[in-house]
Amino acid sequence: MSKVIRIANGQGFWGDSIDAPVNLIKDGPIDYLTLDYLAEVTLSIMQRQKLKRPDAGYARDFVDLIDRVLPDLVSKDIKVISNAGGVNPEACRDALLEVAKAKGIDIKIGIIIGDNIYDKLNNFTTNGVDFKNLETGEDFNLVKDEVYSANVYIDSFCIARALDEGAQIVLAGRVSDPGLALGPAIHEFGWKSDQIDLIAAGTLAGHITECGAQCTGGNYSRWSEIEDLANIGYPIIEMHENGEFVITKHDGTGGLVNRQTVSEQILYEMGDPSYYISPDVCVDFTSLDLEELGNNRVKISNVKGLEATPTYKVSISYFAGYKASGQLTISGPDALKKAELVAELIWKRLENAGCIYEDKSTEFLGISSCHGDINKIPEQVNEVVLRLGVKDSDKNKVNRFGKEIAPVITNGPPGVTGFAGGRPKAQEIVAYWPTLIPKHFITTDVDVN
Repeated sequence: MSKVIRIANGQGFWGDSIDAPVNLIKDGPIDYLTLDYLAEVTLSIMQRQKLKRPDAGYARDFVDLIDRVLPDLVSKDIKVISNAGGVNPEACRDALLEVAKAKGIDIKIGIIIGDNIYDKLNNFTTNGVDFKNLETGEDFNLVKDEVYSANVYIDSFCIARALDEGAQIVLAGRVSDPGLALGPAIHEFGWKSDQIDLIAAGTLAGHITECGAQCTGGNYSRWSEIEDLANIGYPIIEMHENGEFVITKHDGTGGLVNRQTVSEQILYEMGDPSYYISPDVCVDFTSLDLEELGNNRVKISNVKGLEATPTYKVSISYFAGYKASGQLTISGPDALKKAELVAELIWKRLENAGCIYEDKSTEFLGISSCHGDINKIPEQVNEVVLRLGVKDSDKNKVNRFGKEIAPVITNGPPGVTGFAGGRPKAQEIVAYWPTLIPKHFITTDVDVN
């Protein structure tokens, strides 16, 4: 009988349920717990934190979680793999070691270094890396001086290496989301980089579980069919050495695992389904077989892969001006007409004050603002939420916008309310610059202690 490991994911993003990882540890057997905290904007926030404080730049929530569960992790021999290290895995490790010391627990923590290339951008461009925008083809020089962060989606073998060296907690930065699950499989089964179908299977498994409960009934199109959504169970991969795997959840938890919930997550962030690109492999999603086993279990087999690309994707964030938004509730007869008038008044008054913006938006929430002309607007609308927004490179102009919202409560039409959050203030816009770098420029390292 082939070897099987259970890899659970208890975090789909920074801000996901704080209790989900605890419940995964408590409610049944697992071998590995993966926790995904990073997104493109998240990294830029962490980088800005680190620039202000050298000991910051990682997910503090992760440290709090480990403080809650460390004794259980040790007693149950559960290993944790997370990208909570952000742009400062060293500081995150230090914080975790303080937690362990306070509890009198010895633990080995591995950190992965090499994804953060923020300080190396000039060196790379000097050596011929153009960092052209993948989506627009624009020249990197347009934003080079405004960059906040730059991180490479590195491969998963470094995770396996840290586990090979005895790490009980592996802290990474910007590895690929599926890589958090693929790394343990490589470690446990000894998969090699040229075993493309096996690497593809591990990548697919990680892709299915990377968003947490989104594959166990969360964000499900047939949401009305889900039982006990309040106690939704988070996903578990039962990974076999031959690359076949089962998606399931702990018995007694809410939610649902069936062909449909898994299929919907497979389609998440999908471009070409026959060529899903990851740092480790390209996966052919059209090859796989899904089989419902019943009792919240779906088996996936026959996953095929193609050779990995010669480049890594790079996630760069940069400063792109300022924004602000504010909203008012307009109530009573002819609410929509009054809301349209309020918007007209505000924009006209700002124009009179010399404020013309690079971009602005007007939304009437509650009357098909999300669907446009698809749905017919009722003849009589009794309440509307008016939301206005501006974008500009001039911070003063953006702040001036925030001072023009409240006055219409008394100098506009009747029935205007809902201004309780204070004046909108200018916020920095963090924009995303996707690009590539040849793999030979990137070296990763592992430090376990």
